[in-house]
Amino acid sequence: MRTATEDLFPSTPGKVKIERTHAINRQFHRCFASTSTMFLWALVLLALTAFYLSFQSFMDSSTRYFSTPWGGLHWEKQVRASCQTRRPGGLTVLVTGAAGFVGTHVSLALKKRGDGLVGLDNFNSYYDPSLKKARKAILARHGMFVIEGDINDARLLAKLFDIVAFTHVMHLAAQAGVRYAIENPASYVQSNVAGLVTLLEACRSANPQPSVVWASSSSVYGLNEKVPFSELDRTDRPASLYAATKKAGEEITHTYNHIYGLSITGLRFFTVYGPWGRPDMAYFSFTRNILQGKRITVYRGKDHTDLARDFTYIDDIVKGCVASLDTSGKSTGSGGKKKGPAPYRIFNLGNTSPVTVPDLVGILEKHLKVKAKRNVVEMPGNGDVPFTHANISLAQKELGYKPTTDLQTGLKKFVKWYQSYYGYHRGKAALN
Repeated sequence: MRTATEDLFPSTPGKVKIERTHAINRQFHRCFASTSTMFLWALVLLALTAFYLSFQSFMDSSTRYFSTPWGGLHWEKQVRASCQTRRPGGLTVLVTGAAGFVGTHVSLALKKRGDGLVGLDNFNSYYDPSLKKARKAILARHGMFVIEGDINDARLLAKLFDIVAFTHVMHLAAQAGVRYAIENPASYVQSNVAGLVTLLEACRSANPQPSVVWASSSSVYGLNEKVPFSELDRTDRPASLYAATKKAGEEITHTYNHIYGLSITGLRFFTVYGPWGRPDMAYFSFTRNILQGKRITVYRGKDHTDLARDFTYIDDIVKGCVASLDTSGKSTGSGGKKKGPAPYRIFNLGNTSPVTVPDLVGILEKHLKVKAKRNVVEMPGNGDVPFTHANISLAQKELGYKPTTDLQTGLKKFVKWYQSYYGYHRGKAALN
């Protein structure tokens, strides 16, 4: 009987090992005896390597494709259905920032009159995304599809322009806020500059090219002291990074108009407020803190003057946006090549009746029936400007723009919405 240990070795030590070694050597020499054979083996190895790399690339691409939150037949069907017009000569509009404050209101106005549109929003967390989701739900009830995506996603934009021949783009997506730029400056460059360029690239490459209406800002007037602010005034002294990115946007859009024939209309909004507004705005945060019994911070100028803003109600802004779309004129490029001059316009959209911040607080106290606890401090060097005041004569002439809502009326509507949305009840506000 052989032991288990013996089975590990040949019966004649060394014999089998030598014979096997000789056999392997003979096969090796036979395969590689000639240069041509070695060359063929090299080709085989290269082919296998190339196949492996191609397979890996295919798998990576497939993973990226199937992991995108957009795409597919059902998704394309939703986009097309949302873009169906319901009136003769209706516009087909891509609305960026559609779940934002202005974006939601403009989209509703366009939908109600029978235009076709699809929205795009990245639902970032600059302020509570649940408010954006609620706005999206409202748009969905009116038959509008809002895509969760980013304007820096060139593939997504190309896909949208491939599916739909947009007549217009309403570009409202942006990183907003003056003070937040101190905390996160990169977000302003990424959204307001890089994102704008990505969108304009998609527009100039589209066939037909859409007309573009986009949101600039009254912040571009920066350190100007002449009032009211006119579109002819200088805008080369921004007081904040936000303002600088909006000014850069005006220069960038002018370039795309000049080179590619894109029809461009820039709108300089003046302190927009109203229902469904942005929580980072003063009137919104004042309302919240007053109802919660917290102190509010009221800034004053360094010379003890009260800050003043040209508060513009959302419905008036919507009228200006819609009129800008209707009068935008056509782009003149085709396949990215300009065939003739195209319109390039900039308008102020304001209320042209500045109100001081203390007066704003007084109006809120009246409608909330709660006295504010004020903490008055000097305005810090955070990019804010002491006043804004719009000259709207050009918009009146070219757009028929005429604001009709004063601050008293507008804040009353906002307070009513706020108390309803957040579940406040008069007499019990401080308990909620």
